[in-house]
Amino acid sequence: MLENINEIKEFKPETAIVLGSGLGALADRVEKAAAFPYSKISGFPVSTAPSHKGELVIGTLAGKRVAVFNGRVHLYEGYTAKETAAPVRLAKQLGIKNIILTNAAGGISKSLNCGDFMLIKDHISSFVPSPLTGKNDDRLGVRFPDMSNA
Repeated sequence: MLENINEIKEFKPETAIVLGSGLGALADRVEKAAAFPYSKISGFPVSTAPSHKGELVIGTLAGKRVAVFNGRVHLYEGYTAKETAAPVRLAKQLGIKNIILTNAAGGISKSLNCGDFMLIKDHISSFVPSPLTGKNDDRLGVRFPDMSNA
């Protein structure tokens, strides 16, 4: 996917973070950062959403080696479910074991206000078709991952 992926593999990021709307400034806090525009990553979709910079930032954050995906792509941009999963697939290819996915999620609790942080403990997949559709790449994991403890 990435022409110089070995450079990133040698750095050995521990955690991937996929940033969504309003969180791009976190990528600016990554120290000793190297940035790779999505357009330079072979086969990687490029975000068109406002405030999604569209770059992979590699470095350290709070003393941890990270790969920060500054922006992502969405179905509403015309991408397939498989294409929207590109950051997760690339993180796996880089050997990353931990991933933090962010998004602007709606909440039904009256105790939540716009801009509050919340941890999603469960979800219902609304991807139609599923990003798991098509030939399975065993290097990326099992066909149907266990979601009982998502």
